[in-house]
Amino acid sequence: MKLKRKTLAIVGLIAILATLAVVGVQAAGRDDIAKVREATAQFDRTPAARSAGYDLIPGLDYCFQNYGVGGMGYHFINVGLLDTTVDLTHPEAIVYVPAPNGGVQLGAVEYVVPAAAWDAENSELPQVLGHSFHLNESLGVYVLHAWIWKNNPSGMFEDWNPDVSCPVPVNWEVPFRGR
Repeated sequence: MKLKRKTLAIVGLIAILATLAVVGVQAAGRDDIAKVREATAQFDRTPAARSAGYDLIPGLDYCFQNYGVGGMGYHFINVGLLDTTVDLTHPEAIVYVPAPNGGVQLGAVEYVVPAAAWDAENSELPQVLGHSFHLNESLGVYVLHAWIWKNNPSGMFEDWNPDVSCPVPVNWEVPFRGR
């Protein structure tokens, strides 16, 4: 009987410690997200992003939409950050989503790492905010979105946001440049 009580006490203690560890990890994750929000709040308008080296890249200068799944928006990329360094407060892309007024607003940040360069130096996938990147084969990069400025019902770290939809361009020859 004493052995059974000791076993139950140990199991209970382990459960409490595991719960505290999970709460601690969740708090650390919230702190890291707060750091990213603080670092990127300055990019609430595209001119601020441009002055910091972020811009639309020819060939990727349109609103990304996956009909039936959701959208991403417009990716302002800082090509000077495209290397094998993953820096929490310096994401490689700032993602703007179409706003109801016809402009754009902050939606997400995206971390981007060139796959070939990463793979030459590492055997594991890049990670940030406790999540592993995934391969975008068509672009040859590892990516991870973090929807820290707009809620994503599919999950904070999912690529496509069902609450984002891209406007149909009036002139298919001229991409929307944001405001």
